[in-house]
Amino acid sequence: METLVTQLFNGLSGGSILLLAALGLALTFGQMGVINMAHGEFIMAGAYTGFTTQQALGSAGVSLLVSLPLAFLVGGLLGVVLEATLLRRMYHRPLDTLLVTWGVALVLQQLARDIFGTAGVDVAAPAWLQGPVELLGFAFPRTRLFILVLAIACFAALAIGLKVTPLGRRIRATVQSRSLAEASGISTRATDRLTFFIGSGLAGVAGVALTLLGSISSNLGTAYIVDAFLVVVVGGVAQIRGAVIAAFVLGVTQSWIEYATTASIAKVIVLALIVAFLQLRPQGIYALRTRSLA
Repeated sequence: METLVTQLFNGLSGGSILLLAALGLALTFGQMGVINMAHGEFIMAGAYTGFTTQQALGSAGVSLLVSLPLAFLVGGLLGVVLEATLLRRMYHRPLDTLLVTWGVALVLQQLARDIFGTAGVDVAAPAWLQGPVELLGFAFPRTRLFILVLAIACFAALAIGLKVTPLGRRIRATVQSRSLAEASGISTRATDRLTFFIGSGLAGVAGVALTLLGSISSNLGTAYIVDAFLVVVVGGVAQIRGAVIAAFVLGVTQSWIEYATTASIAKVIVLALIVAFLQLRPQGIYALRTRSLA
């Protein structure tokens, strides 16, 4: 029983980290078809925002609460700058966006090395997140529980925003049919920019969460970008609920396989399972519904 609960919690914890990393990517990749390889570096920027905030404020508890919205703003602004300067010229050219954003990712990594150095840096967890929480006779790390709650909160806020707000309706209209949205008077350019701001801002929030798990460095984003894309593809392009299911299923699956084998073998087996699943259902868990004038 203890092993079952432990591995289930480890899987949910890993899934929450995948969800935070992939949530913003699901939004931007789904709407604009942009393969943003710099998304991982936006996560890194959020992590360094958390580090810088703690250095400035000193108090770990206060700095964490301040760094979450601040990292959202930093990541969002980076996304807007990238979209406005480069990506807006490359819509419907996914391979070009892949190459360009890969170059941007390398530039941001080098910039981080120049500013913060090549050695990893640590961000102290606040006192109220240190130690375990005892539930039903089991001990769960507070940091992992916090990340799980944060991931669910981010998903809920995004889902509600897409469902009930005017911006959410504009985003959904643009995803379903860009030409009809423009004919209806929706500024798809402004919608794209706001979407990229939100998606990139969520990457910044993910970066702050990752500071609670260990050291951060300029290579932080590269450890999560591939997994984030896998979550988006398995869940279904532009399907936020699919990303949630995919993240937690992959997290739990990898946790159990890793328990029986090793971390490296678990990654290989999970990747093979993803390839097999996409052979059977290439559209992912949920298919994108679009409208056509044809």
